[in-house]
Amino acid sequence: MQSAPSPSPVTMLDNGAGTPPALDDPGLYINRELSFLQFNRRVLALAGLPEVPLLERLRYLTISSTNLDEFFEVRVAGLKQKEAYGVTRAGPDGLSVDEQLSRISTAGHALVDEQYRVLNDELLPALDDEGITIIKRNLWTAGQRTWVRRYFQKQVLPVLSPVGLDPSHPFPRLLNKNLNFIVSMQGKDAFGRNSGIAIVQVPRCLPRLIALPEEESPQPFTFVLLSSVVHAHIGDIFPGMRIKGCHQFRITRNSDLWVDPEEVDDLLHALKGELPSRRYGDAVRLEVADNCPSEQSAFLLHRFGLSDDDLYRVNGPVNLHRMAALIDRVDRPDLKFTPFMPRTPKPLGKGALILEEMARRDILLHHPFENFSPVIELVRQAAADPDVLAIKQTLYRTSDDSPLVNALVEAARRGKEVTVVVELRARFDEAANIEKATRLQEAGANVVYGVVGYKTHAKMLLIVRREGRKLRRYVHLGTGNYHDGTARIYTDFGHLTSDKAVGRDVHRLFLSLTGMGDIPRLDRLLDSPFRMYDRVLAMIAREQAAAERGEEAWIDARMNSLSEETVIQALYEASQAGVRIRLLVRGICRLRPGVSGVSENIEVRSVIGRFLEHSRVWAFHAGGEQEAFCASADWMFRNLHRRVEVAWPITDAKMRTRLRREAIDGYFEDNSQAWELQPDGSYIHCRPPEGGVRVAWQERLMEGVGGGST
Repeated sequence: MQSAPSPSPVTMLDNGAGTPPALDDPGLYINRELSFLQFNRRVLALAGLPEVPLLERLRYLTISSTNLDEFFEVRVAGLKQKEAYGVTRAGPDGLSVDEQLSRISTAGHALVDEQYRVLNDELLPALDDEGITIIKRNLWTAGQRTWVRRYFQKQVLPVLSPVGLDPSHPFPRLLNKNLNFIVSMQGKDAFGRNSGIAIVQVPRCLPRLIALPEEESPQPFTFVLLSSVVHAHIGDIFPGMRIKGCHQFRITRNSDLWVDPEEVDDLLHALKGELPSRRYGDAVRLEVADNCPSEQSAFLLHRFGLSDDDLYRVNGPVNLHRMAALIDRVDRPDLKFTPFMPRTPKPLGKGALILEEMARRDILLHHPFENFSPVIELVRQAAADPDVLAIKQTLYRTSDDSPLVNALVEAARRGKEVTVVVELRARFDEAANIEKATRLQEAGANVVYGVVGYKTHAKMLLIVRREGRKLRRYVHLGTGNYHDGTARIYTDFGHLTSDKAVGRDVHRLFLSLTGMGDIPRLDRLLDSPFRMYDRVLAMIAREQAAAERGEEAWIDARMNSLSEETVIQALYEASQAGVRIRLLVRGICRLRPGVSGVSENIEVRSVIGRFLEHSRVWAFHAGGEQEAFCASADWMFRNLHRRVEVAWPITDAKMRTRLRREAIDGYFEDNSQAWELQPDGSYIHCRPPEGGVRVAWQERLMEGVGGGST
């Protein structure tokens, strides 16, 4: 097994008398932000695994960079706001805001250094061996220099707008995460000006990776970076001036949108007004080339109101995530994952009438191993079915040209009652959701934006069909978004059912979202912010009580993040009583497993593989009844208290067995893509024993090992 570094020194949890600590001891809780950085280290680790195809290794590197960008844009930005407002209250881990920012800086700098080490020492040499080269400007041949110069003159220079700093040209507003250069120079221009410093912003319309023509390419795939092209010709931008230095930099800004619900009459128009400001929020991080002189980096820090802890010197392109363009531009299938075609369950294959199949039995779909297309086809068929009267759906995230949205538009045009709850505040998808909401409204659909102050994160689809003299409800519930693109790369479960109790519950939830009234009565489903939290605690307490009576008791759960303090304390208490607890937590986990007297009965794993683990599944022994739930919610404060979420039981025994096998048991057999969380907050990468069989559960599911559709 390989170990990832601990995010912080091991906290001494023993009180000196050999007794376990109190459950509110800060040492029992891993810091949320440091836990996320650990997750990003696990993503980055895949970029260094020889068994991963080379271009996919590059993809993992760029994903870790993108993840880190969003972390600074949202999480670090939020902490800096708290610091500015004098908020000092520590979380359950006992770390103040200042302490968190300090530790984030230490861990963040180490992570960035590792990203560029992997790029420079591992990936670029390996790519070069495969005939894929990014040539540094000091290694360009005479012919390459000539071609690049022509490219710069024709394609780059006409769209650049340099700004020389002087009283009439103040420091420009720089876009969030945009490539820029700070240029120092000497001499006077035609107007007699000489400020000594200029800023060059590189427009986003320019490709960051430029392919050289075949006649100038020593390798089958030869590229130069736009940053190198600009740097090499910086003198052409400032003719007559003597260039003393030119260094790339990038600023990361606060990108979290905030709208006061008490001051907003129309959420859509309010968010439209706020979106442009995201590009110019408060600065939270400065990245500069590692050879940038200290006086220039100090000048930039001062301009953006940042400290030395916010400065990141990088040995390579500051916009590292733009390297992902290489993956699509290089036609080398042997260096990428083998294309995977998801299975379509036989009853839902070509020509199947989805509603008729749902009337016969419940169907569980496991994406991406099984196709998402039956869900799309369900809405298409409902739109065309003359007996379908109404379609209601929640939309949190979906693709740009979503076939589901197209089907809903068609249904509305055909005169069906179409109601869509669009969550406008799905972070970084706000603009796309505004566009889809407008399109649906123009087609005649009823579009609502959920409940102000509570993001609608539940994934629900309800179809009402007239069958004879009765109306019948058909339902799809999912752990993931109605996004045909991410359904090919995220693991999620979808449940198709015509169960009357489930249909009633979903109907009541839609009524509460679109109208007003008391908390709806639900028979099967658990919803937040009303019932889910209490029911989760009650189910954990039930297992604890069984263990205290000496009976068998266990809890299996998987989710993206685990951070809700009261739920963690409940799990600790259950572990102390003897409940066996297995947790699959892909990302943030604040719980410490393996602490003597507290959590030695808890095992936590994180699986990072080809597909992003996204399913939320809970299972309980329940006195031998073995209850199981799928859900849209993680066990986080926001999901349990500040969002509209839904969890639903899997009541069919065969389906429940399949769910536990595919979602839980198989992943605890994985010795390739799984990481085990240690008491100190570090993770150890599970590896096959010498001479043993390699188990990568995602790959087994791709092969159909899980058992197929139910």
